Amino acid sequence: MQSTPPTRRSRVRPAPPRRRWIRTTILATAVIVVLALAAGGVYAWSLSQRLQDAAVPLSDAPSQPPSLSAYDEPFSLLVVGTDECDDQVKDAFGERCSDPGAEGSRNDVNLLAHVSTNPRRVTVVSFPRDLQIPLPECTREDGSTASALWKAPINTAYEHGGLTCVADTVSDLSGQPVPFAAKVSFGNVVNITDAIGGVEVCIGGDGIDDPDAGISWEPGPRVVKGYDALAFLRTRKGIGDGSDLARIGNQQQYLSRLLNKLRSDEVLSNPATLIGLANTAVDNITPSESLADPLRLAQLGYTLKDVPLDDVTFVQFPVIDDPDDTDRVIPDEAAAAVLWDALARNAPLALTGEAGANGGVEIDPSQPLPTPVETTPAPDATADTSAPGVVELPANVSGSKADQATCAVGNG
Repeated sequence: MQSTPPTRRSRVRPAPPRRRWIRTTILATAVIVVLALAAGGVYAWSLSQRLQDAAVPLSDAPSQPPSLSAYDEPFSLLVVGTDECDDQVKDAFGERCSDPGAEGSRNDVNLLAHVSTNPRRVTVVSFPRDLQIPLPECTREDGSTASALWKAPINTAYEHGGLTCVADTVSDLSGQPVPFAAKVSFGNVVNITDAIGGVEVCIGGDGIDDPDAGISWEPGPRVVKGYDALAFLRTRKGIGDGSDLARIGNQQQYLSRLLNKLRSDEVLSNPATLIGLANTAVDNITPSESLADPLRLAQLGYTLKDVPLDDVTFVQFPVIDDPDDTDRVIPDEAAAAVLWDALARNAPLALTGEAGANGGVEIDPSQPLPTPVETTPAPDATADTSAPGVVELPANVSGSKADQATCAVGNG
């Protein structure tokens, strides 16, 4: 079935005014919730009641019941960032939040965290918002049905049918079941970032000068909180080649540094910070029903807490230009197949390309590089995969490890 042509949303040229302010929100809120609630003990039970009030169903039910032990099977967790005009931010976004024609919300950030086992590894895949793919038939919150679309941007899936629809869309694209999911918005990012006391990011290149995002920052380290964090995550013109693909590197840098801070003594050894973070996180996410369970949250927190940072990999889903619209992209199916196959076999990953696509991010030159890993070819489908070798990902699967510090390449 042909889709209704969506509003054109260029990766490089300025977007229409009603969407210009709303280009991306990201936070690993699900990770925050599982870590904070796991540490919160009995307090998690009261917080979970608020989670259950907002929970939505998913098509893929978890394969094992919750327990007070680690989740001993591979699983995937989807984190979705939407461009909603929350009360906390609507005054700052002008026309986007006052124009009646700009109603509706899009999933401008889509992160799929794949968690393996034996050994435990985490791979976080970022999907570009202008990625053109089929959308499945979805049931909306009001019970009506949204027909399947042959081709549409991935960031229209939330408008198509809510968080459940985004999960189904990503599952169809990746071939991965999605038993856990959470959604955050602009205002949620502001609140959660403030609860953790901000995140230190690195500004490289010539600094970031982006009037649309409302920032003009010199190169160097910078602690971002609240609206500054939001500006860092949504700046596009100020980094790399000014494209949406370049911006993904900023998002992954933020997520990596957030993860490092969450696992630091500054957070883990401070009960007041943990409880405040848990309380804020619960009030600022829309979870799947599978996450609105205190025992499950404790289980996932316990499962994720000790994964080595060099086994946490951030990658961008590989794409090529859409031959029907060069302002959009389509999957690079051959490169994606290498990634999904490596995850299925739980092979360690070696990144061979740049740290970020389109010149948006680089490895922090002030930090020592990790020791290179000697790689071996991936085994063929008939080989013994009980001890898979390191898989070198194609060069267009850009990304970094959580133990690698990166810097946004500002073009200011």
